[in-house]
Amino acid sequence: MGYFPFFMEIKGKDALVVGGGKVACRKAERLLVFGVNLTVVAPSIEKELLENPLVFCVERPFEEKDICGRMFVVAASGDPEVNRHVAELCRQRQIPVNVADDKEACSFLFPALIKEGCLTVGISTEGVSPALSGYLKGQIQGLLPEGAGDRIKELKALREHVREQIPDQEQRAKLLRKEALKCMRADVLKEGTVTLVGAGCGAYDLITLRGMRALQGAQAIIYDDLIDERLLSFAGESCERIYVGKRGGLPSTPQEKINEILIQKAKEGKSVVRLKGGDCFVFGRGGEEILALQNAGIRTEVVPGVSSATGVPGLAGIPVTYRGISQSFHVATARSAVPAKEAAGEDDFPEDLDKLASLNGTLVFLMGLGRLEELAARLIRYGKSPDTPAAVIKSGFDGNISMVRGCLGDIAGKVKEAGIKAPAVILVGPCAGQELK
Repeated sequence: MGYFPFFMEIKGKDALVVGGGKVACRKAERLLVFGVNLTVVAPSIEKELLENPLVFCVERPFEEKDICGRMFVVAASGDPEVNRHVAELCRQRQIPVNVADDKEACSFLFPALIKEGCLTVGISTEGVSPALSGYLKGQIQGLLPEGAGDRIKELKALREHVREQIPDQEQRAKLLRKEALKCMRADVLKEGTVTLVGAGCGAYDLITLRGMRALQGAQAIIYDDLIDERLLSFAGESCERIYVGKRGGLPSTPQEKINEILIQKAKEGKSVVRLKGGDCFVFGRGGEEILALQNAGIRTEVVPGVSSATGVPGLAGIPVTYRGISQSFHVATARSAVPAKEAAGEDDFPEDLDKLASLNGTLVFLMGLGRLEELAARLIRYGKSPDTPAAVIKSGFDGNISMVRGCLGDIAGKVKEAGIKAPAVILVGPCAGQELK
């Protein structure tokens, strides 16, 4: 409860590390970034330290005189008695000391550190859980835009300029606050650009790091049904959010209208994110949107996402390939999506369903739950054995998985009995019988 996170200037200050092993190397590595004058004392010192021109190494046992004149000391000898002795000497002389793997002997702790130029972030759980500190460090690093250190350096120059040019303190603070937020949020997105971002399949944290950064820099987000809406909270408060969901059998936004909205927002000069469930180009009409934007002279970028075709089975513990069982997988939609056929009320199953039925690999069907019974019957008619393993999997935004296993001959009845609703992924083939979870 008593650890206060001071940020102190240690550049050019004298510090001591007692110990020359791997732990001492890690401690030294973290300190040298801050320009400290570091001395290492130990009977045996790792080559990594001995060859570092920024470290003064003394190969001998620790002596009491070694702590004299030090700003702080790190005891990392690997010998608990030596470390405790060093700590006691430092306490007597009121020299801050850190003792590796001995919180009670420390007067200061090493935080999990992020160092990007002028930006330093230190995370501590007061020694309770270094693993948690490390996890949070990774989360924060993932949220920082590329080149964060350089951007902050630019802010420093701007601050000095603004201080000279704007005498009013309130106006100055307002401008600097705006520029600071812009510095951290603007990332790969450019004004007047549309970036298609795959949101992943299911819970929000399946989005890629690049996709998350794009959300942070967006000025407008055009989003679908099948995304975890918690993703929207990662955008700025002023970001415009426009829903354009499309679901079979429900009121939907026509694709032409979606294209118009994307073009309009880009022409307004905004950084636009088109947020799509799964991957943009796996039955996501991303290609149609890209072409419409390019024809309108709009710059486009793409951030791939985790497709439900492989991601949802993986979350359920089913591999789509497995050596010796399935050497390939094939992804199809249960509808051909050919407008002329749909308008005429003709059969809109994929034209090559008979060829898919003859394959030995894993068949993955998307957008087919409503016609599962007919799909299974067709595959059996085209030669698949009714005993072929099959599974239907639904991934929720809360991370929960609902799954029904069976065979091609009974899977439709089992799914109906279980009450699984769309959207869901259908798997057919030997891998559907695997259980890796």
